[in-house]
Amino acid sequence: MKKNIILILMLLIPFIILSSGCKSIGKLPSGELLERIEKSPNYIDGAFRNKGYEPGPNKLGINIFSAFKKHFLEKRERSRPSSVLPSEKTDLRSFPPDEDVLVWLGHSSYFMQIDGKKILVDPVLSGKAMVLSSYEGSDVYTYDDIPEIDYMIITHDHWDHLDYKTVTRIKNRVGKVLTGLGTGAHLEYWGYSADKVIEHDWDETTILEDGFSVTALRTRHFSGRFLTRNSSLWAAFAFFTPTKKIYIGGDTGYGDHFNETGERYGPFDLVILDSGQYNEQWSRSHMFPEQTVQAAFDLNAEKLFGGHWGKFTLSIHTWDDPIIRLTAESRKKGMPLIHPLIGERVDLNSTGQFSRWWESVDIEEARKVSKNE
Repeated sequence: MKKNIILILMLLIPFIILSSGCKSIGKLPSGELLERIEKSPNYIDGAFRNKGYEPGPNKLGINIFSAFKKHFLEKRERSRPSSVLPSEKTDLRSFPPDEDVLVWLGHSSYFMQIDGKKILVDPVLSGKAMVLSSYEGSDVYTYDDIPEIDYMIITHDHWDHLDYKTVTRIKNRVGKVLTGLGTGAHLEYWGYSADKVIEHDWDETTILEDGFSVTALRTRHFSGRFLTRNSSLWAAFAFFTPTKKIYIGGDTGYGDHFNETGERYGPFDLVILDSGQYNEQWSRSHMFPEQTVQAAFDLNAEKLFGGHWGKFTLSIHTWDDPIIRLTAESRKKGMPLIHPLIGERVDLNSTGQFSRWWESVDIEEARKVSKNE
């Protein structure tokens, strides 16, 4: 009986996506975009492939039926915060041009200003990632809070990284989009002009203006917004400014690509890596927090920011497990870690001090449990 219910839920998800608006699904590459893709050494037999490695089933993990059962039919302790997340609201237009700052917008969304340029990464401000709702308190920023952006970086086309409502609402405030091969098909379908989108294969570099450049880098992941997988390329980006080297990671499993990137392009002043939404089943395409810390060492990082948590529940761990494990491992291994509130201004020229803000979120829930015991 339960398996039938799960199957019905699985079948309902495509219906929910379609009913919410087919346009948000995006569009597969065609014409000149597809011709360029087909010339890529990473595009094999009609799809992009990970170099020498493919994410796939892991017998140690949970299967698709178990995942849906845990998400929709089982009560899971602390899968979401029991109270409103604390946050700050920083005016993103207020920074003097000579300030180098980072502001976390939750999950894998970041605003940065470096050497006078404004950079936006994987903005998701609609309160949704496909059928998943954001945590209360994590949406302190709206579309209207985003200033004029010089470079918007999209690491890949999954719904929690490429949000139709956000990118269409801010379209006229974006200078250039830097992304992987194939993602431009979605953006052009949604109204972005072709000359605004710069697509990259792995190891391709674009020289930008005023001493800036960007290089797309290999990761271990996959892409796709609906039924077709891997028609666009997932990537991390080495973002070089006149004074800094920043590693902007998309989703990835742990692998030798970190060491290769560190040797070739490091050291990095800051590395931004995914550190949430993991389980054994997904270990080939996502990292556990301890692997995130090791990846930062592999990249020769001066300091680490661990994201991909704090806004959506995608996997089966507790909502704060990523930051608990990440702070413990980084302290143990001696890796400086940035862990601000959503919206908090981070000075990129300072080590900074950050509160353990997540420890106060579920305190009332903990008291109730203790009282009942």
